[in-house]
Amino acid sequence: NNNTSTQMSQTGCSVSNKHDKVIVPGRYETAEEFHSKRLQAVIVLQSYYRRWHAVNLINGMRVDKKRRLDWERKEAIRKEKEREERLRVEFERRMNPKTKEDFDMLYHALEMWRKDEVAKIDDSLKGPERKAALCAVLEQEADLIASIGRHQNAAEDDRRRQKIRKILEKAASPRRWIAFDGKLTQMDTPYTIRAKELRALYDSLNMKVLTQEERMDVLLSLKATVIEHDCKLTREILELIERETDLILRETKQRNLEGLRRRISSLFLQYIKTPKFNPEIAHLTKVPQDPSRLVNDVYYCRATGKYLPSIEFELTANTKAMKTSRRAAQLANISGKRDDDSLYREMLRQIRRSEEKYDDGSRLVFMLDEVDLRHLVETIWSGQSILSNHDDMHDLVLVRWDVAKQWAPWNCVLLTKDEASGHFRFEDIYEAYSGTFVEKVKYKHVIARNYFRRLGTLSMRSSADIKSEPRRETVA
Repeated sequence: NNNTSTQMSQTGCSVSNKHDKVIVPGRYETAEEFHSKRLQAVIVLQSYYRRWHAVNLINGMRVDKKRRLDWERKEAIRKEKEREERLRVEFERRMNPKTKEDFDMLYHALEMWRKDEVAKIDDSLKGPERKAALCAVLEQEADLIASIGRHQNAAEDDRRRQKIRKILEKAASPRRWIAFDGKLTQMDTPYTIRAKELRALYDSLNMKVLTQEERMDVLLSLKATVIEHDCKLTREILELIERETDLILRETKQRNLEGLRRRISSLFLQYIKTPKFNPEIAHLTKVPQDPSRLVNDVYYCRATGKYLPSIEFELTANTKAMKTSRRAAQLANISGKRDDDSLYREMLRQIRRSEEKYDDGSRLVFMLDEVDLRHLVETIWSGQSILSNHDDMHDLVLVRWDVAKQWAPWNCVLLTKDEASGHFRFEDIYEAYSGTFVEKVKYKHVIARNYFRRLGTLSMRSSADIKSEPRRETVA
């Protein structure tokens, strides 16, 4: 209930009108006018809100742009530093070549220089002048090859000395094992002690700064060591020791004794590597002591005419028989195309490292070598990114096309590193890329499958062998 009352002035009742107000009725506002006014008010509110939202959006875009520009600047600086570091390393490798990859890079650079010079001569000269210029280029090429050969011989000598030092150190190292309390225990055996004595004698024999008396003491120690065994090798060493001793007593100059001393050192090294005289060296030799073990592991190299173990042959995905050894292939490359496979070797390492992280049994990438990867990149993928046509090999990577499947020559795509990171973010590649692009990639995969068809057969056989192996149970 809403009961109200109003008191009016009347006879016997006086009501003050001091606070009364006179209300004059205004203009009547229709419902349409009322809603129109409300709409105008809403429009004003929305305009202010949208202005506020637009200002925030622009400020956010400005911040994002600044972040993007900063990231691009840092990426440009990082890439420039990586390029400078790569060039510095390549320059150092060219100035001080040590490994096979370094010399392959030198021969590749030599071939590029020769092609450029020949192209310049063909464009500018003709007749006798052209022949004379080509002869000059040929002489320069011969000088450069001779220089590379000298560096290669020096590097091989260094590697040989390091290999000898490594073998001697391993033979002389004591036996080591972890004891029951977790501590490392070492023990010298009679064989390791013998190896240490031979290593110390070999080091003394190769020391350059020795007086005549010290050299004579070393020769006497060597004579006392090898005289314990009577064979053709020890008799030859003893004969050379007597010859050097006689020359030292005749005060022969040191430079005239260098050849004789190198021969004594070489024969003594052969003495050290003989298990009969140094038993500890037996388990470090590559050649087995039983020749019958080599019968089924020796193949004929048609290029060199030698019988070599299987480890000396390089196998590719399409190899049907062992015909050419690694050394013969290397010499053929140096004398012919002079290709540098260091980039593809590094790319292959990157693919293998990335596939190991998936841990899904991917094995095809481990059956490929640099030659196969070169064909896959240069011939099938044309040596450039399929998205941007970027052709800098240092920025390209071969990643999985379908991330859910194992890497294979028919399940990969050549992209730049930035494009690859974006490729992995796609949940459905068939929706992310256009149909024309997908068909283009599938065409590449068909070519790769046809070329590496034997690789697929080997993979199926290895998978079948793994599945057929009995599962071994371990008892905890």
